[in-house]
Amino acid sequence: MKLQRFRLLCAAGLALVPAFLHAQVQASLVASDASLQAGHPVTVALRLVHQAHWHTYWLNPGTGVATSLKWTLPPGWKAGDIQWPSPSVLKDESTGTVVGSGYDGDLLLPVTLTPPSDLPAGQPVTLAASAEWLMCRDVCKPGQAQISLTLPVAAVAAPDPAWAGKIHDVLARLPRALPAWNATAARAGKQVVLTLHPAGTTEVKPADLHFFGDDDLVAYDQPQEVKSDGHGGFVLTLPVAMDAPDHPARLLGVLTSSASWASDTPLPGLRIDAPLTEGPAAGSAGNVPAPAAEAPASLGGTLLLALAGGLILNLMPCVFPVIGIKILGFVNQAGNDRRKVVAHGLAFAAGVLLSFWALAAVLAVLRAGGAQLGWGFQLQSAAFVFGLAAVMLIFALNMSGVFEFGLSATGIGGNLQTKSGLTGSFLSGTLATVVATPCSAPFLAPALGAALALSTTASFLIFTAIAVGLSAPYLLLSIFPGAVKVLPRPGEWMVTFRQLLAFPLYGTVGYLIWVLAGQVSENDLLMVFVGLVFIAMGGWAYGRWQMGGAKPGRARIGLWSGVLLLGIGAWVGWPQPPAPTDIVWEKWSPEAVAALRASHRIVYVDFTARWCATCQANKKLVFHSNDVLRTFRSKDIATVRADWTNKDPQITAELAKYHRSAVPFNLIWFPDRPDPVILPALLTPGIVLNAVGK
Repeated sequence: MKLQRFRLLCAAGLALVPAFLHAQVQASLVASDASLQAGHPVTVALRLVHQAHWHTYWLNPGTGVATSLKWTLPPGWKAGDIQWPSPSVLKDESTGTVVGSGYDGDLLLPVTLTPPSDLPAGQPVTLAASAEWLMCRDVCKPGQAQISLTLPVAAVAAPDPAWAGKIHDVLARLPRALPAWNATAARAGKQVVLTLHPAGTTEVKPADLHFFGDDDLVAYDQPQEVKSDGHGGFVLTLPVAMDAPDHPARLLGVLTSSASWASDTPLPGLRIDAPLTEGPAAGSAGNVPAPAAEAPASLGGTLLLALAGGLILNLMPCVFPVIGIKILGFVNQAGNDRRKVVAHGLAFAAGVLLSFWALAAVLAVLRAGGAQLGWGFQLQSAAFVFGLAAVMLIFALNMSGVFEFGLSATGIGGNLQTKSGLTGSFLSGTLATVVATPCSAPFLAPALGAALALSTTASFLIFTAIAVGLSAPYLLLSIFPGAVKVLPRPGEWMVTFRQLLAFPLYGTVGYLIWVLAGQVSENDLLMVFVGLVFIAMGGWAYGRWQMGGAKPGRARIGLWSGVLLLGIGAWVGWPQPPAPTDIVWEKWSPEAVAALRASHRIVYVDFTARWCATCQANKKLVFHSNDVLRTFRSKDIATVRADWTNKDPQITAELAKYHRSAVPFNLIWFPDRPDPVILPALLTPGIVLNAVGK
């Protein structure tokens, strides 16, 4: 994930750094030819000489800023883009953590310059550029240099004896696709599987493979798993970045090897450009393991946490005060017979165990039904994660004292206290402890989540551990009833302790939202936050009008207000699966728009930003409309998005052409029309469909 703020600060400071800071990287221009020829392209390279342990950055840098060139050329000259050599993984020297992708040592970055065909011979030409880079070691410093190169013009170009061979070697080693290697790619949840296999027999043996993505799809700082497919090919499991695009059409990047990819020339980088499908990649060695399906690191540790949760439940305000009362009830029923007191304790514990086992069995049945419906790896389901986050948030609010679960159930438990005999103790454990204890809900919520995400056997073990923890004090005190005297007195400390335990649940909600961020679009993630706010408000409304002693009318208002707000929150925040007619947004640039217009397609351009609330509303209303998406697909409308979340001089200049200084700004280019159709700031599906129809 790129640190955008860091990159902006670095870029803003480029022009302010004095020249003495440039000593760590020296910049100059060199050319493959010692003289120029009219109309004959020449390769010029930006040479960056790094001091030891310093580095600069590649096209997709990671946490840094890519090196850039701005040319000042005579009229009629054309400059190509930087041709990037294969990068290396850059690591922090002190911590060993990956900080980006780039270069060190003596680096040449080639660029092709094309002079005009009428360039007169006999006169020298000066080629000038402004180079900017970020140089890092344990600290980072922006660098800038004005560089130039003057070459004569001759009838025939002559190679430069010092640089022609070196630049030729760099060009020969540039990453490129090879017919000898076939690549397929598939995205499955939080992973991309890249499968590479030779087209025929080959003696080439690549090693130490690493994939560098051209875009933000693959996390640059996470380890990559590489396996042999047993037939001379490889299967790479690549982690998806947190800010990855929602539905990328292709996997683009460079796959590097410590050995050459070709048998006839040194080639450290293989250019990858493969269609990206959903699910396991064709030709892969097997299904992609889903992160959510991985077994917990230690089931024993999970069971210990479940046991601790059950024990902690006994310290809740609605449980702790009645422990002594129940034990004294056991003693009163059994008299002085120690065996009968223990029998009551065992019956109570059996009731607790049975109730938790019954709940585990119900969930196992639901789980089995879900499996028949294809419900697997639940944490890969955005809807499941959102629902779990909402449940956790509700129970966290309850723990914080915002509201109490229906206290009428406590009366049922109180009535059961009056039943005598072992049956009464058993029923007391079954109902009064589980059903009639309002405080149990927040501890049941994590167990419910675990039961849906783990195996059936593990779920039963977890529920058993919670039940043992919950019933242990009753069983121990029935064996040693005199220990009731040493129990601390109930008091305000229990309320404080309960509120303190709400924060782990809030932390769980935060973690689940982090999971959701990798599963839904930016706009859907915003709606998730809005939905959770409504759900929290529903809990508050329920608690506000359901306080003890509330009149029936007031209580009904609280109940229905809570239900209504809860429903609104679920409706607003519920993640929607991507529509089958979903569209892919291309990154905006003047060149991209010009190329799409040249193909005689309708081009829809969306100028937007994450901090623009109106932009997010437009996306929700318009581009979640099946009619709009279907129309865009059927008409083959190209969609381009200019993201102004961070400063972008090109986007600012483009907006200024239309006398605009703010977003949202949407326009449509039609074939053979010189000017675009400009849409209003507030959009609806009808406005867009009418504009496209016209």
